[in-house]
Amino acid sequence: MRSMMRSSEARWTVVVAVLAVAGVLALWPRSGQEAEPGGRVLPWSVDAGGAVMTMPSDEELAPLRARAGLAPCPAPAPGAPPAAGPLVGITVPCLGSPVEVDLAAALAGRPALLNIWASWCKPCREEIPVLDAYAARPDAVPVIGIDVRDDATAALALLAELGATFPSVVDTDGELWAALQVPLAVPTTYVVRADGSVRRVNPPVVFAGPDEVAQTVQRYLAAP
Repeated sequence: MRSMMRSSEARWTVVVAVLAVAGVLALWPRSGQEAEPGGRVLPWSVDAGGAVMTMPSDEELAPLRARAGLAPCPAPAPGAPPAAGPLVGITVPCLGSPVEVDLAAALAGRPALLNIWASWCKPCREEIPVLDAYAARPDAVPVIGIDVRDDATAALALLAELGATFPSVVDTDGELWAALQVPLAVPTTYVVRADGSVRRVNPPVVFAGPDEVAQTVQRYLAAP
């Protein structure tokens, strides 16, 4: 009898685990050539090195960038210390302008908030305006979005629709994803310290207001 009970419990454990994994994976578009709800194929493929995104040309993005009016991506500050932390050496395209961004160098010596997002992510649509409201505060740390597994044209269209202007970069080849060890969930937020160390906000949260963002940043910067 006990053996039968243990066998039944084991089967339920396996079922629950499988359902949990399936629920997480359901948040993501499928790998390879992926279609959004309208049927348009997104320019993503997946290989052993991770996700790879094909960026549209600067000419194609120019009118969308002008409409979105994003703030400039960060650049290294004069006299900043050497770059440090897990992002060192990673250069990615700026979503709002035709420049490349070395995030570790650009943020060296100052704290920041990084937010992983995508245009197909429904919670991201709710959170982006909150992050933008926080970013507009005079005492806010810089907010940088990291657009992942997405179509840059759709990303710019969403930001224009929401009126959110904080800068974003595009993780075209998954290097930031790998360096930050992003879990299978979007949005995900990280707090970067002045020394370059990075901490993921855990448990994950979809921010409901700018005060919540400010409190989270303060808590993670003050943590040992």
